[in-house]
Amino acid sequence: MVNSKIPWGRDPVENTGNLSAIENWAYWQNRINRASLVMLKEQKIISEEQAYRIAKAQLEAEKRQRQPDFPPIYDIMPLEKLLIENCGQEATLIHTGRSRQDIFATLLQARLRRAFLDTFSCLNDLREQLLNLAEAHTKTWMPAYTNGVQAMPITLGFYLWGFLESFERDSQRFHEAWKRINRCALGTGVLACSAWPLSRERLSELLGFDGPIVNGLDSSQISLFDIPLEAASIVSNIAIRISVLIQDFAQQYSQTRPWILLDDSDAYGSSAMPQKRNPGILNKARARASDVVGAVSTAYIRDHNINLGMYDNKESVNEDNSKVFALACSMLQITRDAFSMLKINKERALEELENDWTCTMALAEALQMKYNVPFRVGHNFASDVVTKGRKHGWIPKTFPFDEAKASYQAVTEKLEGTTQSLPMSEEEFRQFLSPQYVVMTRIGTGAPNPRSTKKNLKIIRKKLIEDQQWVAGTNNKLFGAQVMLDKEFEKLLQRENQGD
Repeated sequence: MVNSKIPWGRDPVENTGNLSAIENWAYWQNRINRASLVMLKEQKIISEEQAYRIAKAQLEAEKRQRQPDFPPIYDIMPLEKLLIENCGQEATLIHTGRSRQDIFATLLQARLRRAFLDTFSCLNDLREQLLNLAEAHTKTWMPAYTNGVQAMPITLGFYLWGFLESFERDSQRFHEAWKRINRCALGTGVLACSAWPLSRERLSELLGFDGPIVNGLDSSQISLFDIPLEAASIVSNIAIRISVLIQDFAQQYSQTRPWILLDDSDAYGSSAMPQKRNPGILNKARARASDVVGAVSTAYIRDHNINLGMYDNKESVNEDNSKVFALACSMLQITRDAFSMLKINKERALEELENDWTCTMALAEALQMKYNVPFRVGHNFASDVVTKGRKHGWIPKTFPFDEAKASYQAVTEKLEGTTQSLPMSEEEFRQFLSPQYVVMTRIGTGAPNPRSTKKNLKIIRKKLIEDQQWVAGTNNKLFGAQVMLDKEFEKLLQRENQGD
């Protein structure tokens, strides 16, 4: 998937990856046919001779489909027609105990699991990009905001660690949802199974599923509502947080002196204003996140208020209508690319903190912790310092210490009835208002000090590696099932080598 860095124009967002493009409708109808033949022969529902002749017809049909001028297949009937052309009506025995209902449910579930795995892989790529950035910036001081206003000093590493924890919860959702996604509907026919002794367990195994969705009505009808929507909801959840993450960085461009920017080569210029360098990829990532949320909403609307057995909802998550996961992979890749382009000005970030009163809470805390000053006295004193500072244009480094002493005397006179002297020195006063001091003295589980951040980023790294290994291992299992099915199918054709 190739995404441009500019926000306009149309990217080719069609699939979640190369395998997703290959494993289309026709691919899965052929795989389902192969699995059905193997199972029908093993269950002695068709004879070895019948399985042999139909398998030859299936091979010929697959060859025909690979021809450049052959039209795409989106239904079982064109494929069945190809089989009949090669071995007559006997070919229709492959349809024993089957229906469009369980075939479509199975191939859609198979395509869903591929898109789901691709999306998990893209999320892991983004997590790794953010983790590398976080590890490099455990001492890059920056402001955190509440209500759009500077609130506390933190580090960039701590900030990204927070989002990494959030994305780790998504990884847990992927693992949980997989238990329900990798289940098979094939063998239930229309919805109430068959009089034939089909082995649904064997069909599931041959197609790489962990087992069947047990109830026939659920497997080919009800599960098509909740399982795809559960998967889609996970990426919608991710998209919401991607938009928040991107917005935080995009806001830097409204400042005259930002401390986080894209490399100039990755921003695009204005067609009329020479001074402008626009963060197109940030805007595009945010817009693509909105596309994901919109696509998921479309899927919910298509699933809403229809009765069982209708087709309205069957493609709503992963096919022609919403393409939720293709958009999600695009969003995650654009976001990863954007963060690879960031240029961080540490000195400017620190200056942003030092030019405001973000550390004032530490001043009140120090009075309580070091000098046993009642909480409200310390809080009112710190608040009065800020009021004076903003009135006169003073910042923590330039605030006159005599004014601080006067504020303390006035506050103690008002709250305690006696005029008291500020117990701290000017050196301490400046230190307590230092962003480095504040961050370094935050303690407890989840604190932003560098030691805490580094320790927890190691845990994040360990879990990320486990997730990457899980995705790779799961893909290997699916490939192993593919190899097994092909070997079992080839056994049906062994008579050809013996002369027919």
